[in-house]
Amino acid sequence: MYIPPAFRESDLPFIHETMRAARLASLVTATAGGLVCTPLPLFLDEREGEMGTLHGHVAKANPQWREAPAGEALAIFMGPDAYVTPSWYEGKGRDGRVVPTWNYVAVHAYGPVEFYDDPDRLLDVVTRLTDLHEAPRPRPWAVGDAPPDFVGAQLRGIVGVRLPIARIDAKRKMSQNRTAEDRANVKEGLSRSADARDRQAAGLIPGLVPD
Repeated sequence: MYIPPAFRESDLPFIHETMRAARLASLVTATAGGLVCTPLPLFLDEREGEMGTLHGHVAKANPQWREAPAGEALAIFMGPDAYVTPSWYEGKGRDGRVVPTWNYVAVHAYGPVEFYDDPDRLLDVVTRLTDLHEAPRPRPWAVGDAPPDFVGAQLRGIVGVRLPIARIDAKRKMSQNRTAEDRANVKEGLSRSADARDRQAAGLIPGLVPD
């Protein structure tokens, strides 16, 4: 990922929070047949390894796990994003030399991917993934609520994914390269948007004092 110095993000807790908040990731592997990409929920275990380990599963019918990856796999996580109109820039009224852009947060996590079909490991992964996303619900559903034979049959239809993170490229492009006045205008404009995603992006724009 191309990352100009002003937009490079190196704060690991912020990066991990972006990965957790994204919920759905894209798992990319390079194979002899070309690039393969699967959108899937991954959860991060930050206790495994220096930068954490990603876990999830794909359908057994998905050919991605059968094709040996060439080198590292890539997991892509997108954070908040928003269109930025040049109307918010001071330069529009001065000389008109402004153009639109897009603010966004993106995390690319690389590492050696492992696919497995061990039923005990699969049960652990689907249980942890389910508990993670059911936790906020008033009456959480649990894997144990389903009959064991039914769960076992479902596990036979999936393949586990484990990706220990070896390196990370993280980018937070949130108007850091603009003047304090422009940043304040962009922040205010996005904060007034009816779109919750715009308002979320507004909260990531640096304040009036340059970072």
